[in-house]
Formats: sequence, C-alpha cells, structure tokens
Amino acid sequence: MDSESLNIFCVVAAELSITRAATRLGRVPSNVTTRIQQLEADIGADLFIRSGKRLSLSSAGERLLGYAQRMLALEDEARQVVTGGRAGGVLRIGSMESTAASRLPAVLSDYHACYPDTRLEVSTGPSRRLLEQVRTGVQDCAFVALPAGEDAQLALDDMDLAQTRLWREELLMLTPVVEADKAQDAWRVRSLAAFPQGCTYRALAENWLGVPAMPGWTVQEMGSYHAMVACVAAGACVTVLPRSVLTLAGDVPGVAARHMMHVATSLVWRQGYAAPAFQRLLDRLAEQLLAGAQDEVSRGS
Repeated sequence: MDSESLNIFCVVAAELSITRAATRLGRVPSNVTTRIQQLEADIGADLFIRSGKRLSLSSAGERLLGYAQRMLALEDEARQVVTGGRAGGVLRIGSMESTAASRLPAVLSDYHACYPDTRLEVSTGPSRRLLEQVRTGVQDCAFVALPAGEDAQLALDDMDLAQTRLWREELLMLTPVVEADKAQDAWRVRSLAAFPQGCTYRALAENWLGVPAMPGWTVQEMGSYHAMVACVAAGACVTVLPRSVLTLAGDVPGVAARHMMHVATSLVWRQGYAAPAFQRLLDRLAEQLLAGAQDEVSRGS
C-alpha cells in the first residue's frame, strides 16, 4: 500500500470515473485500473462497487478514504518539515462559504504570489464539519465561525485544536421589505433560509429569532448565499449573512438589512501542526492584519 497507489485511489474516489481520474493523473485508464486492482488485492477487499461503467465507493472504500487522505497529508507534512519547506508542498484549507467569497481571494492571492511552489487546495463547508475535518486531518486548517464564550474554547481544547481570531464579521438579518416595515409582526413569513445543520450562522439565527421555541417556523436549506438572498427578495423567507457578503452582492431590490450581532472568524488547526506551508500562511495573515490595523489608525487620525 504505497503512497502512489493511495493517491490514485483518492483521485478515483473523488471522480468516481476511471477515465476522468486518468486524465487528472496524466495516466492511461488501463494503468489506473491496474493500480486500483493491485491495491484491492493488497488490502483484501473491493474498494469500489462497479455497475457497468459507473463506480461508487464500497463500505471498505469509504473506510479507507479518510485514512488514505491523512497518510498522504502526513507524508507531505514530513517532506515539508524535513526540507524546511523547499519542496513547496500542499496546504489544504477549509472555509465557510462567506469567508471564501469575501476574505480569501485577497489572502490566497497574496500567499500564491509569495510562495508559488505551494499548491493550495480550498474546499468549503459549515463550521462544524470543517472542525471535524481539521481534527481528523482531512484539512490542514480551516476558517470557521465560533460562538463567543468559554464553551467554544473548551470544545476546541477537547478536539485538540488551536485557533487565532482574524476578522470580526457583522451579521445582518435580511427580510423582505414589506416585513421590515412591520414592527409588531417582523417575521410573518416564519421561514429561514440557511445552510444545512452545522453552520454557526444558522444556529445563531435560529436562537436570535426564537425558532426552537416558536411553532410554525420552517428552515429552507440552501447551498449558496445567492439563492438565500433571492428567496428573501421573493418575499418567501428571511436569512442571515455577513455584511461583507452583502457588500459583494450590491443593492438588492425588495430586501432590507438590519444588524443582528458581531461574530469572529477564526483560523483553526491541529495542536502541534507546524508544516512550513501553514506557518507561512499564519505569517502572511498576521502581516495583513497588522497593515489593516495601521490603515484604520491612519484614517482615524
């Protein structure tokens, strides 16, 4: 079970197609098929369920995938540490959708300009899932929203995760314009558009609106802020999002925004994780935050 075979397995698992995996790997399909068959023979279990030309992960394949990803990540981390980062390496970054849209383009563009040999892999998801992915080694680090207070820090300690707070986001509640004008019946629609369970902003919105204690509320789960804003504009729901995301969208007819609260965005990583590619990200973020703070002081003086 060598690293090359595990890498091929991970790519096939992601693509669920020998042909697409071969193209991505720069190999011929027959070679990819042979390597998967050799890996299955080595492990003693079928990793994929084959139905004609269609592939899906078997239960054994699903169990192996997480281990394979962590083993490959550990190998890359070891190579980075031993070479002092000269090998470039890979940095796997998880992020909330909002942070990926409004904050990361500038951060990652700066990082790539400074360290072009490091490959950045970015994926998005709700904060709870990202924390678990960092804990298990699927992600090297992640940008997440954490509720204020000791409970959040205790949860990180239990997961053996470290954090640094980066940005203070203002959360806005978006409502249809007709709703915003009704002080006595602000939430007539009784429907919240939000990401699936595990999203910190969703949990905060539900508590702020009193959804758990009030009958009649429904939650419409959506996969993008664009869809949520469109749903509010149609008068069908309310939603919550950071002001930085709404700024990207510009003026939206039929939508009113009101302040809800401020929530910090943190970068989290495993305690003791010290790959050079990650340490450089921390350094670049610290420099950018310092420069931003100095700009604020200059504008205020």
